[in-house]
Amino acid sequence: MKFRAKLVDVTCIQQFTNIVGTIAKLIKVCTLRITLDKLYFILSETAANGGIQIWCELPQGHFCDEYAMQGISAEANEIYVELCPENLLRALKTAQAARWVKLKLTHKHTPCLTVEVELPSIGSCHRLAVHDIPITIVKRRNWVDYAEPEMPNFDVSIAMPTLKILKNVVDKMKNINNFVSLSANQSGEMKLSVETDMVTINTHFKDLFNPAWRHDGGDGEDGQASRSRSSSQLDPEEFAEARIDIRRFAQFLSSQQVNPNRVICNILNKRVVHFYLMHDDVSLQYFMPVVSS
Repeated sequence: MKFRAKLVDVTCIQQFTNIVGTIAKLIKVCTLRITLDKLYFILSETAANGGIQIWCELPQGHFCDEYAMQGISAEANEIYVELCPENLLRALKTAQAARWVKLKLTHKHTPCLTVEVELPSIGSCHRLAVHDIPITIVKRRNWVDYAEPEMPNFDVSIAMPTLKILKNVVDKMKNINNFVSLSANQSGEMKLSVETDMVTINTHFKDLFNPAWRHDGGDGEDGQASRSRSSSQLDPEEFAEARIDIRRFAQFLSSQQVNPNRVICNILNKRVVHFYLMHDDVSLQYFMPVVSS
């Protein structure tokens, strides 16, 4: 089992660092899946732990100038390791002025993901920073626990307003209630609502885009790859609703360092809300379960 990757382009190093920074703000431990053509950051919590799911896909060809991996066998040519994304972020933060960054699997008393950073030389002195990040190898029989989340037939798919605007709204609302109702329809409308015994506050957004989604993974109307399509029985003006933990929603909005081109919100009425972030070839999916009222 081997893995080695080298990032040289400054923009790619920065983008990779931002993605890891986003993951680190959302979760403390995740699984890194390594395949021939992609890297994945995965979290799949059980319903008892809140049911949060994260699936982040990074095509290695977009980031890496050199890339080599060998899985556990020819039939199972993949690698799964568990790590703390905050530790990886600390290592990458030393690479902002780096000439290159290398990632590789090593064994130094314990399995590690080693990050090597070549910093700009001072005179004739070459500087190399090395960070050994402890990891846990995920056994083959447990890989099934990290399958891509199934995409249900959502009732509503809608492009979200600017995340900065949403964050400002949600930050004010979280002082009123622990939960927020996020609702949207197929006519380009979205609402955020919080209420107490004394007051109800609603924020409305209009003229938003409702993308088309297809099961076959083809391109939607906005030219982005899509994985599901709304087969809702709701009328276009009727709202699908998801009541979610407002602090987790605020955490999601505050974590974004990817600067996505578009964020799609998919709602299965009173069951689940799914956020789909797209930036160039990178995608991040974030599932939040609905809380019963």
